[in-house]
Amino acid sequence: MRLFTAIDLPAPVLDTLARLLDRLRPTAHLKWSPIENLHITTKFIGEWPESRRAELESALRSLGSFEPIPIRLRGLGFFPNPQAPRVFWVGVEAGPDLAELARRTDAALARLGVPPETRPFSPHLTLARIKEPVPLSGLRQAIARLETVEFGEFRADRFYLYLSELRPAGSVYTKLSEFPFTP
Repeated sequence: MRLFTAIDLPAPVLDTLARLLDRLRPTAHLKWSPIENLHITTKFIGEWPESRRAELESALRSLGSFEPIPIRLRGLGFFPNPQAPRVFWVGVEAGPDLAELARRTDAALARLGVPPETRPFSPHLTLARIKEPVPLSGLRQAIARLETVEFGEFRADRFYLYLSELRPAGSVYTKLSEFPFTP
C-alpha cells in the first residue's frame, strides 16, 4: 500500500479552488490535479505492508492532542523555482501547530521504520505537475490578471491516513482512517 497523511479542505475552499483551476487550466498544458485530490500533505509514507496497518494507525493515534489549526490558503508559486518549475502550487499559511503535527508524525513513523523527512516541511497544495518544459507565459499572464491570490481560510480539526493508487489516468486517493485532534 502506498500511503500518506493529510488534512482535507472544506467544501467552500474547494469551490474557490475549482473556480481558480477552471480559469487556469486552459492556459498551459500541465498535469493538473483533480479538485478531489487537493489536500495538505503532512507526511508521505510511501509503501507500507497491509499487515502492519494497525501498527501505523496506532502510532498516528499516539501523536497527542492539538487545538484546531487555523489555515489560510494564499499565493501561487513554483517548486523548485520559477525558472525550472516542476510543481505549481497554492501556498499554505498556518501557525506552528501544522509544522508540529508534521514533525510529530515524522518522528512517530520513523520509529516504525518509515524514512524521516530530509527536507524542511513546506505545506502547499499541488495544483499541477510539470513533467517537461512547456510554455508558461499564458499561465503567468492569467495569474497576473487574478483579482486576488487569497483562496480561503479554515480551521483543521483532524487529519487522515490515505491510500494512493497510481493508475494510468492519475492517482486515486482513498481515506483509510480519520484522526481527530483531541484537545
